[in-house]
Amino acid sequence: MTMLVPAIVARPRLGTRTREEMFALHSRHFANVSRGKFLADLDEKEWIILLRDADGRTVGFSTQRLLAEIPGTGGARFLFSGDTIVAPEHWNTPYLAGCFGHLMLRLIREHPRTPLYWFLISKGFRTYRFLPVFFARFWPDPRSPAPPGGAELLRTVAAWKFGACYDAADGLVKDAAGDRLAAPLAAVPEAKRRDPHTRFFLERNPQYALGHELACLAPITTANFTAPARRVIAHTAPEWME
Repeated sequence: MTMLVPAIVARPRLGTRTREEMFALHSRHFANVSRGKFLADLDEKEWIILLRDADGRTVGFSTQRLLAEIPGTGGARFLFSGDTIVAPEHWNTPYLAGCFGHLMLRLIREHPRTPLYWFLISKGFRTYRFLPVFFARFWPDPRSPAPPGGAELLRTVAAWKFGACYDAADGLVKDAAGDRLAAPLAAVPEAKRRDPHTRFFLERNPQYALGHELACLAPITTANFTAPARRVIAHTAPEWME
């Protein structure tokens, strides 16, 4: 397994070189990319999960923001994941998932009496497949319906965040000006189509290649972490840069 250096960085700590490396990495793997939109999205985030190789180059990242004070959510807070990419040659490394877990554990400690959720929008099956690997409960899930009030909570936060771009009828965020996976990453290998979660994602988001994103929600609690999630958290020691 390739050794990478994981870090969770407060967005103001990002240097110019890192920002440029992030945009270059994003541009290599997504189409219809806007530099201005990418940087504006980056500047609204609070934390950046960074993966660097032995030479210090950025080979993966995910941008994060905690959403709060959303009407109709009962005071819940939502960790929203924005742009996320890991270079394909590093897909076999668990550090991005481990950093997610460490960030979530910190939020649990800082907001012990607040309902916390991970709010994910997924434009590819690989991102959606992260949900059943990391969480016991999430929605939409092909194995079970959303819990009472869960589907409405997801609709509420998605409509608040994305406005008219969110289609509540099918649960998709449709932004014609948004980016989309480059063709090689958008392709679904035939073997992957046999996976029930991949099939479900393709059924719910058949036009994902146009950049449509499936809105998803998962409770952030230690009890909701799967055994694989606990393992990658235990084996990841990110540097915190605040």
